Amino acid sequence: MRALWLEDRTLSLREIDVPTPPPGEVLVRVLAAGVCNTDIELTRGYYPFAGVPGHEFVGEVDGKRVVGEINAVCNRCPACLSGRRTHCDNRTVLGIINRNGAFAEYLTLPEENLHFVPDDVPTEEAVFAEPLAAALEIQEQVRVTADDRVLVVGRGKLGTLIAQTLLLTGCQLTVVGRGDAGPPAKSFDIAVECSGNPAGFATARAALRPRGTLVMKSTYAGDLTVNASSLVVDEITLVGSRCGPFQAAIESLAGGRIRDKPLIEGIYPLEEFAEAFERARGGRKQIFTP
Repeated sequence: MRALWLEDRTLSLREIDVPTPPPGEVLVRVLAAGVCNTDIELTRGYYPFAGVPGHEFVGEVDGKRVVGEINAVCNRCPACLSGRRTHCDNRTVLGIINRNGAFAEYLTLPEENLHFVPDDVPTEEAVFAEPLAAALEIQEQVRVTADDRVLVVGRGKLGTLIAQTLLLTGCQLTVVGRGDAGPPAKSFDIAVECSGNPAGFATARAALRPRGTLVMKSTYAGDLTVNASSLVVDEITLVGSRCGPFQAAIESLAGGRIRDKPLIEGIYPLEEFAEAFERARGGRKQIFTP
């Protein structure tokens, strides 16, 4: 099968074997797969991954469309048994850690990871199930009310999805991106950093009032310099946030509460991966159709 292969920070198109699913897993024919910032950061060395990248996908199993949770877990370790499955001690992560991903014609995942896509959700929009679940995870971790002043730093794909989910709470929302005027210092209760660059982190941190909450959604290829003393003095709560509730994401897409179609800029065959990645660096969603 055709697949994009990442090795030594370099992408190439290869012919590799169709994967054979081990017991408990399912072979999924990939219909569409989206390029996200994590994929871009992998090409910059964010994590020493070699293999097929890609983790935002819609596939087909037995004629039915599915999306999939990206963490394949053991269900035996202390993390799994205590309900922290996304932090399984033995997990593999689709297209990120020890598991070939979705930029290929086929992939495998545990059957328990798969969720069916409703008929009224177009395939290209269903690609957003994984990042939308990640956006919704914020509200699983932090209580957001109509009285809260919330800042989202980053106007990219994830930032836009996060902003849409937060607006449903009725909170007082402000979104800033690169080149925008900085928000007032110490004026927000909650700040969500999803810009993927250190300047965005600095903006989010400076905007928080004492005892505010800083939610981290970005992955960085390099180290991030943080003034830890200021976090202590201002008693800032720092929340790391990544994977989230898939079923809630699918329901939001089916219910029309989230507008993700305007985020899609281009649809590409795998052969045009170089252009797709270059365009993705501009912040709009690029989709492969293997």
